[in-house]
Amino acid sequence: MKTFIATLTFAATLALPAAAQDRITLMLDWFVNPDHAPVVLAQELGYFEQAGLEVEIVTPSDPNDPPRMVAAGRVDLAISYQPQLHLSRHNDLPLRRVGTLISTPLTCLVVLADGPIQSMTDLRGAKVGFAVAGVQEVMLDAMLAHHDMAPDDVEQINIGWSISPALMSGQVDGVIGAFRNFELNQLTLEGMTGRCFYPESEGVPSYDELIYIANPDRMNAGVVARFLDATERATGYILNNPDTAWDMFAATATELQTDLNTLAWADTWPRFATRPAAMDAGRYARFEAFLAERGATAGGLSVADLAIDVTAEAAQ
Repeated sequence: MKTFIATLTFAATLALPAAAQDRITLMLDWFVNPDHAPVVLAQELGYFEQAGLEVEIVTPSDPNDPPRMVAAGRVDLAISYQPQLHLSRHNDLPLRRVGTLISTPLTCLVVLADGPIQSMTDLRGAKVGFAVAGVQEVMLDAMLAHHDMAPDDVEQINIGWSISPALMSGQVDGVIGAFRNFELNQLTLEGMTGRCFYPESEGVPSYDELIYIANPDRMNAGVVARFLDATERATGYILNNPDTAWDMFAATATELQTDLNTLAWADTWPRFATRPAAMDAGRYARFEAFLAERGATAGGLSVADLAIDVTAEAAQ
């Protein structure tokens, strides 16, 4: 009889419907690359499922789309950049930082190591390309000012996304907006050596490079907190098993299996935020003040206008 009852109980358990998963859509900042490994591996390792989440990962057709898509409620979360968040908020987009993916700057000013630019002051009279108007120009101007140079001491040229080719061809002497984990490796593959001048060492406050953003009026703080917890687990897996994690990540898409991505991986995985939900309020206050001092924004946004501690909000 006990065996029969146990069998009935087990059968009844099997008949129960599976627990409903909360669905969430995440838009990447651009095409999938090593920067996104914690998200992809949280999916592959089953951490999202264990957190009760069904996560759809989508890529934008235009890298300017993610903030607008989140603001409009077309996606729940997006990967963006802290500097871009400040500009978006000053343009009245209802967005907040809810988590961090990469907590150190990646952007830098790249020159050829064997070229004429051996120091920042060598840029006087040189040509510097930028990919995106706005923040990159502000960063360049601040880096020049750090060495008592004015913006018009260099010729600034919009090169679009042709970053490495513009430098390799001699169209420009340097490029601002290059990612130190990609463009330097791309130069290496082309038989050239690049040198980075780091904004955070040249008068620009440090900032979170890649962040998760959400519309605070539409988001579910508890769901977002579970999403961040799952990516934190994936980051822990990566830090403990970087080679295995790369093999698993690269196996998810053939376009990831390139020499450039392989090299970029080594420069990327140590930079993943180990506590994606943790928030450095001072970092956001300082960068907001920096943009205002440089005349890029009117300033005046508080930390609460820029970022939310979703863990604390979910606990309320």
